[in-house]
Amino acid sequence: MKKQVIIFQLNDEPVEIYVDPAESLLTVLRDRLGLYGTKAGCSKGECGACTVLLDDRAVNSCLVPVGKVQGCKVETIENLSRGGKVHPIQEEFVDKGAVQCGFCTPGMVLSAYALLKENPQPARDQIKMAISGNLCRCSGYKQIEEAILSAAKKLARQGNSIT
Repeated sequence: MKKQVIIFQLNDEPVEIYVDPAESLLTVLRDRLGLYGTKAGCSKGECGACTVLLDDRAVNSCLVPVGKVQGCKVETIENLSRGGKVHPIQEEFVDKGAVQCGFCTPGMVLSAYALLKENPQPARDQIKMAISGNLCRCSGYKQIEEAILSAAKKLARQGNSIT
């Protein structure tokens, strides 16, 4: 394969990397850039463990050729914590017991983040739809839904935007 320079924003920082544009974004994030919070699960777009935000939309990074992120903004789970403080969504996942084995957690949190950015007060069915592409092998869906509802309420009480 022919390599080329791909330039994009990653977690609010510019990235310029020389790679095969057909290589998956997941592989580039984990193997070339050392961002291990994005989990490698099925590599078929079926589990959601590799979810990242691409221009504020939740996507399966295993299905995105890195050449498609040229000029785009990519955010991984590593970008949610700020100044040593976890994001309210992450906080609620812990408080509501939505973190069991933790493998699905980064993808679930980023799917929740994308939802709450678009819809700060979602109904339960909207939450279910937003996380429908993320599989939890521990069957913690009820706690995950509760964590997202609670995070939405907490953010509204604090008057905070999602970011």
